[in-house]
Amino acid sequence: MRVDTKQKIVSLVSLKRRIAQYRREGKSIAFTNGCFDILHYGHVNYLQKAKKPDRILIIGLNGDKSIKKIKGPKRPIVAEKERAGVLAALACVDHVTIFQDETPFNLINALKPDILIKGSDWKGRDVAGSDIVKASGGKVEYMRYIPGSSSTSIIETVLKRYAEK
Repeated sequence: MRVDTKQKIVSLVSLKRRIAQYRREGKSIAFTNGCFDILHYGHVNYLQKAKKPDRILIIGLNGDKSIKKIKGPKRPIVAEKERAGVLAALACVDHVTIFQDETPFNLINALKPDILIKGSDWKGRDVAGSDIVKASGGKVEYMRYIPGSSSTSIIETVLKRYAEK
């Protein structure tokens, strides 16, 4: 069965309406965010583990402007619409919404997810929006991080392998 990825990529306004319906159906709202610039095995593994049968998995995708602020003028490698499309094509992802802030704090505040999911590399650090989730009775979950699995390391590998000699 082919999934219409455009149905999964939604605005904040549309997402808030959908979340209200999911909650009426008794489903939990799980949220995670990231740049997902050059989707790789670590990303997919993390998202598959974050998805559970009773959960709606929402991805807050850092938009192009956001990534430039965080990672510098040479990023992103892949434009936000293309990154959103690739994420939306994953069966484990229910919705993708793009945000342009440096952190997802405002998005989390608007959505008030039941579960905030981060990689275990964030344990012990200040996770944007965790206070909002906990204040609403929600929880923060940490997914196992796969060392060496990052877009930055992929970019570095490509540069090394294809550098002029």
